[in-house]
Amino acid sequence: MKKKSVLLAALKAAFPFTIPIFAGFWFLSFAYGIYMNVSGFSFVYPMCMSAIIFGGSLEFVAVSMLLSPFAPVQSFIMALLIQARHLFYGISMLDKYKSMGIKKTFLIFGMCDETFSINYTAKIPDGIDRGWFYFFVTLLDYLYWVSGATLGGILGSLITFNTKGLDFVMTAMFVVIFMEQWLKEKSHWTALIGLGCSALCLFFFGSGRFMIPSMIAILALLSIFRKPLEADFDVEAEK
Repeated sequence: MKKKSVLLAALKAAFPFTIPIFAGFWFLSFAYGIYMNVSGFSFVYPMCMSAIIFGGSLEFVAVSMLLSPFAPVQSFIMALLIQARHLFYGISMLDKYKSMGIKKTFLIFGMCDETFSINYTAKIPDGIDRGWFYFFVTLLDYLYWVSGATLGGILGSLITFNTKGLDFVMTAMFVVIFMEQWLKEKSHWTALIGLGCSALCLFFFGSGRFMIPSMIAILALLSIFRKPLEADFDVEAEK
């Protein structure tokens, strides 16, 4: 009974954090399921692809890959480039995911942009098991995406609408997450580093190639200035 109460408490604590993700994921994954359907695939494809790949951008691109001539090397490189940002997420979560036991496997598999944002920044309520909190955030986000894609694939033949511009849902959600984190911190050095590196890389590399260079630059600067930044955070925490 004690373990059940721990799990239930962690689930209740995690769920409110995932509500914005639910809105964005269901809307976009539902559109993805419809997109797969109108492209000639049964609902089994978006259901299995969302469950196994679990990468929104890559899943949309995978539709054109499936409809194109067989090119495994090109597909592999494309998938690697699209999802390469998760390497940096993984590095950032090394300390948080330590000693998670069997949960660690699913936490690694289920890490996406939105789950990373919550698990990295969320202030876990007192008395809530940290590992199970991370697990339920990851599980809920995963279920939102898979269920939306599956339902979209099933109902795709019954509903038709223009899906142009739906990707902005995720952009808007990240803006909200960024602003919330900005308001939480008195010192904004990490945010400014991220914005500055992204802007410079966007200028030099262009919109199609700036993601990886900007993440490398952010990681390098945060590593170089890690001690003063941590000292600054400690000062804020004491106030």
